[in-house]
Amino acid sequence: MLVKFFINAANSGYLNGLAIEFGESTNAIRRELNNLSDAGYLVQWKNKNKIVYAANTKHALFEVLQKIVRKHLGLEQIVESVLLQMGDVRKIILIGDYAFGRDTGTVKVILIADQLDTAYLKKLQQKLKTIIERTVVFYINIPVPNEGIVLYDNNVTPNN
Repeated sequence: MLVKFFINAANSGYLNGLAIEFGESTNAIRRELNNLSDAGYLVQWKNKNKIVYAANTKHALFEVLQKIVRKHLGLEQIVESVLLQMGDVRKIILIGDYAFGRDTGTVKVILIADQLDTAYLKKLQQKLKTIIERTVVFYINIPVPNEGIVLYDNNVTPNN
């Protein structure tokens, strides 16, 4: 559930929807939502007849939890591996299920760059599958959907 809420601060969910998404009982999901809310990690609000939950971006540990989730999923490894061999990448954007917080086993990433070594990318896909235990699919210079999460932007200076 941490992946769902902390991969992207814009992700939200409600009890029945989360139960269906995770294939768990509503009681199990309710307990977890209550635990995370009681700890202050999630905020909640009422929308019609549903209580909606989302990550509490004002919590002191929000950024730490987000980094842990991204590291757990291997996103840092993907960024480092791409930049190490292909330094002229302008942006790396996460799309697909992982952008919505669903750990489905296939990580989809858009690379925005002028020239990329596609032969190296194919080797990198195999290497990453072994390291992060997930399939990585790279898309090159395609339009970025609204739900994409920017993992790297060479125009943004890191804040740490």
